[in-house]
Formats: sequence, C-alpha cells, structure tokens
Amino acid sequence: MTLLSAPARVVTVGAGLLDDALRAQAVPTVPVAWRPPLPGTAEALAEVLADPRRHAANERAAGRLTSARPHLVGVRRASEVLAEGTFLHAGPPITWERASGPMRGALIGAMLLEGLAGDEHEAARTLAAGGVTLRPCHEHAAVGPMAGVVSPSMWMFEVRDEEHGGTAYCSLNEGLGKVLRYGAYGPEVLERLRWMDEVLGPALAAALERTGPIDLRTLIAQALQMGDELHNRNRAATSLLLRELAPAVVEAAPAAAAQVLRFINGNDHFFLNAGMAAAKVSTDAARDVPGSSLVVAMARNGTDFGVQVSGLGGRWFTGPAGVPDGLYLGAYGPEDANPDIGDSTITETSGLGGFAMAASPAIVRFVGGEVADAVKATRSMYEITLAEHPAYQIPGLGFRGTPVGIDLALVARTGLLPVVNTGIAGRVAGTGQVGAGLVEPPAEAFTNALLALARTVSRSFE
Repeated sequence: MTLLSAPARVVTVGAGLLDDALRAQAVPTVPVAWRPPLPGTAEALAEVLADPRRHAANERAAGRLTSARPHLVGVRRASEVLAEGTFLHAGPPITWERASGPMRGALIGAMLLEGLAGDEHEAARTLAAGGVTLRPCHEHAAVGPMAGVVSPSMWMFEVRDEEHGGTAYCSLNEGLGKVLRYGAYGPEVLERLRWMDEVLGPALAAALERTGPIDLRTLIAQALQMGDELHNRNRAATSLLLRELAPAVVEAAPAAAAQVLRFINGNDHFFLNAGMAAAKVSTDAARDVPGSSLVVAMARNGTDFGVQVSGLGGRWFTGPAGVPDGLYLGAYGPEDANPDIGDSTITETSGLGGFAMAASPAIVRFVGGEVADAVKATRSMYEITLAEHPAYQIPGLGFRGTPVGIDLALVARTGLLPVVNTGIAGRVAGTGQVGAGLVEPPAEAFTNALLALARTVSRSFE
C-alpha cells in the first residue's frame, strides 16, 4: 500500500533524452547510468563472469599488484640484459615493414648511435633486411616511452619489487622536443645520447651504489599529493628523486656532478622512466593467475595498441592505435600526428597517469580540457577497476586510493575504455614531439582478449 500511495518516481535508463524531456515537464526522475556491453561480447562476458575461479583469481592478482614495493636499485647498461644483435621497442611485436615514422626514426637513430650504419639510408636498408632482431620491451622485463627503442650501449634504470622479487628496466629520459624516443635522430639527438652514455649513466650508477635502494612507491605517493599524475606530469617526482640523488652524485662523480644535476633539474620528465619501471614491476607481479581478467599491460607501437591479461600469459591482443586529441606545439596540428605510441600506458595500468588525473589539476594545461574533466576521468575509472591503491591517494577525492586493476570483464560490461594521457609524436621520421593529449584505446583489443579468456574458461571445465 505504501508503494501505491507514495509519490510516483520515474527511473530513466540509458540515453538522457527521455530524462531531459521529463525534467522539462517538472517530473522528478532517478537517472541510472547504463551502457550496453561492448558489441559482440555478450556470450563471452557471461562465460567469464560465471567462472567460479574469477573472484578469487582477481583478488589475488589485484592484491599482488597493489602490494608491490618497487625500489630503484641501480643503473645498468642494456647490453647486460639484451641478447647480442637485439633492439627493444615499445608496444606489441612489430616488423620494420609495419613500423610507423617515429618507430623507424628511433630505430635508425639507434643504429647510428651503435655505429652499425654510416648514415640513415644504410641504417634503413639494414633494418629492412632484418639485420637487427626487434623484440618488444615488455617481453624482456622492460618498458620504453614512446618508440621505446633500447640498444646495447644505453643505460637503464633497474627497479626491483622488494615484496615479490621481480625486476624491471627502463631507459633514461632524454627530455622533451627532438629526442630519439619521438623518432628524431639528428646530430643534436645523437650528441645528447653519447653524453648520456659516457657521463650520465656512469654517474647515476655510481651514485646509486652509495645511496642504496630508493623507495619509489613512497616517492610516487608523495608526488601524487604534490600535483603529479606520474605520466605526463612528473615535476614533483623528479624533484624528489633529485633530492635523493644529488649528494651521492656530488660524492661519486664530482667532475660531472654539475652537468648531471643541471640536466636532471632541467628535465621535468626525468622521473617518468623510473616510474614506468616501477609500474612494470608492479603489474608483472599480477601476471599468470589462472582465471584472472585483470589487465597487466597496455602498450602501443605507433601502429597497434595491445593488451595483456593476467590469466592469458604473454599473449597480445591488439587493435589499431588511435591518434590522440590534444594540444599541439607551434604550428603542428592533427595532420602531423602519428597514432599513439609507447609503453608509458603501463602507468595507467598500475593506477597512475590518466587514472590519477584528479590529483593533478595542472595536467590539463598540457593535455587539454578543464580541471573538471580530469576529475571526471578519474572517477569513471573506478567503474572498470578491481581495487583502490592503498598507497597512491588523491587529496581532492578525500585521499581516496587511485583506481587500479583494470578488469577486462568490467570494460566489456560497461563499454568504458581506459583513460590514457600521452605525448604525441610527429608521423614523419625525424620530426620529434608535436604535442600531448588524450587518446581512447581501440575496443577491439579488449574484445579479443575477452573472447580468448572465455575460451580458456570453457576448456578448463571440459
């Protein structure tokens, strides 16, 4: 009787047109946000959601990710962790034939740096003929920003997970503008890389021997509360790392200390690469949990966007990389932009970057939009994640933990795709950076992964 005598309430679901029309007539409504599942996923989604292993598997995978304790333990030459004749690159596997302009430019630059070619034409011919083996960074416990090219003489951050024992690597950050990772390979690019090889790398290696391991989890947590989101804004994190390193650099390499500290101080993105290795070692801790639908890697090679899932081993599931929407430098515009590229989406995969934009109001000055958009982006990611990070907290949301642990099933069920903020590389080899912005991953990558996960569920109960 109460139901019949109480005032009627109208619940609206889906498109807002009906809700708007009713409100215009002063009819109170209760809007319910609802989206259809990603097209073609209904049966697979039902199969995955019905898997009796799923809840415990995801709880275990998310628990391992959020309990990881990444520490910066050293700086090592890539040659120590690479097979001879191998170059690493960002994203899923790719061949020279399918490589984008910035990927080709970075590979050419690495050939010139290593003395494997006399000029860019010889380098391109050697690469086209398969003279160098190309492998994804992710398949060698590494990550690389933008093109992500790593060749033997480069120095890499070494990050160890003190909780689960994993190790991950990432190259040192060159700064912004015309740099190798954006596909530039001019004389100034190679000169800077040689200085990093001869001066920066050795100085940092010697300094870290003096400091001992540096707790990156704590440093990232502090940087979030100082306005970074740890993908496209790393100013606070770089300053915190510089404080840790400066005395040891002065003691270990007094002749080079001024150059090294000036370089780091002038490069607000210097921490990004250490942070990427920290994110990689954290998400790797969540790998290989049977039945888990947690995403452990998102990466782009400038042609394809790929994901890997905890319960599916090292398999890649891909779709076409999209062109970011954002702000451009100088006279550059969308026509100059390459499709999305880089392993730096490992930050989003670990609950940072686009997932933490609510902690970084200033990020909108770099990638576009308004502060409200940054907050909305973070809030929406709670709908597709399995946990809130216990250490990475957002002051503006009442110190709520960042959304972490992308759930493939929740992505399919809600139709929401992960929010990614990114730099934009010029599509022509040698151009460098042309802007920064936001990009939407291709739904196909997540759909294909869900279909594969559903097949494993079926086989496990045959």
